[in-house]
This record gives sequence, structure tokens and C-alpha cells, in this order.
Amino acid sequence: MSRIGKQPIELPAGVSVSISPGRVMVNGPLGELSQQVPTRMQVEQQDAVIVVSRPTERGDDRALHGLTRSLIANMVEGVTSGFQKRLEIQGVGYRAALRGTDLELNVGYSHSVVMKAPQGITFEVPTPTEVIVKGIDKQQVGQVAAEVRKVRPPEPYKGKGIRYEGEYVRRKVGKRA
Repeated sequence: MSRIGKQPIELPAGVSVSISPGRVMVNGPLGELSQQVPTRMQVEQQDAVIVVSRPTERGDDRALHGLTRSLIANMVEGVTSGFQKRLEIQGVGYRAALRGTDLELNVGYSHSVVMKAPQGITFEVPTPTEVIVKGIDKQQVGQVAAEVRKVRPPEPYKGKGIRYEGEYVRRKVGKRA
């Protein structure tokens, strides 16, 4: 039995779930999320707990069991507390700023790069070298953070660029005379 798939999902107060074949909708204090789930997986709500079970022990059913449970658990966590990714900017003169809801990055190009915040995503810039991407959809937060990092990924010689908080960048030795 899947260790992740067999764990029940606790529903906090203020979260409601509607289950229909192939779709799960979660409503909470921060918003509403819906996700398509495999129709073979049985998703049941028992009091304040959601349980996911699989029909057979076949390999593909076993793989989808844990995935389905994780997707639903991430939706429940997203509508209650939300998700965030922190990015660090390193380099002389590299900085970020908010322009309305858009993120403006000055990272060594001849122009500043402006990124529009997609629906459901907010940017925060506590310091000029730190960016926080917040939202309720875990996949969307990770995707937007990856797009921000892609503007100037960290390079291995000086370590300049945009990196995730705590990310290790392996440094290389430069030219030898």
C-alpha cells in the first residue's frame, strides 16, 4: 500500500470540498481551487477527513494513488495558508522593485525586465535583493518562480544571478595565466 496514498487528508475549519467524478473542488479562506483527478481513484469525504483509495494493485493505479492524494492535500494547504517561493538576487547593481503589481528586475542587461503577475500570483520585494512569489496554487507558484529565475540564472564563475533561497551554486575556477 502506498505510504502517501493511504494517509487521510485532514480538513481544517472553513474548508469545504466538493467531489464529482474526475474532479475535486476545494474552497477555503484564501480562494477556490479545482483539479482533475483520475476517475479510477475513489475520493471520499468522511466527516472532516478525505480518503483516497485505489481499485487494484496494478502499477499505474499504485502510482496514481499517491499522486491523487498529494494533489488534493496541496489544494487544501493552498486555500488555508498558501504557498511561497523565495528568490535571492546576487550581483553588483542587481536589484528588484515592484511597479504596481508587476516585478521589475535590473540584472545586468541594458534594459530592465518587467514581469507581469499572473492571475492568482503576487510578488513581494522586502529588500532590493529578495523576491517572494506567493499564491494558492503550488504548481503555479513554482512555475512563476522558475520563470523569474530564468531571467538571469546563477552563473558558476562569479555566482551572479537569481537563485532560490538556500540554493547551492557550484563555483568553477576561471582562466589561469
